Amino acid sequence: MTNEALQNLINGWIPLLEFTEEGSQFLNISVKPEHFHQLMEQLKSNSETNFDYLFCVTGMDWGKDLGVIYHLESTTHRHIIVVKVKTEDRENPTFDTVSDIWKTAEFHEREVFDFFGIKFNNHPNMERLFLTDEWEGFPLRKDYVDEVNMVIK
Repeated sequence: MTNEALQNLINGWIPLLEFTEEGSQFLNISVKPEHFHQLMEQLKSNSETNFDYLFCVTGMDWGKDLGVIYHLESTTHRHIIVVKVKTEDRENPTFDTVSDIWKTAEFHEREVFDFFGIKFNNHPNMERLFLTDEWEGFPLRKDYVDEVNMVIK
């Protein structure tokens, strides 16, 4: 299925989705947090999309916004898409988990929580994965400062 055909199919599911290719070969979809989980469920369960493989989850700090980027592949149809969700709430960034849809999201989302402080509603084990419980702050945020451990050139 072409990116254009994917976009036409998905566009009817959820209102106000933004589609781009951003210089990428993959279709990029930006979705509002309130529609995020519904979109992800449909991407996996719809027989025409069947995105059964979540292969990458990345936290992002765009300066003003915090967000998460999900890379999905359909092993049946051999197409890949990128789904982005973001929030301006830097004090309490929260999205719904997709670990109920793709089990592998459990660890990916814990990593995002650990390094960016983004929490996931209904996650089965929202605890730090790499850093200690005593660690203060979120080291991959652009506003993170650690005078002791940071190397500045």
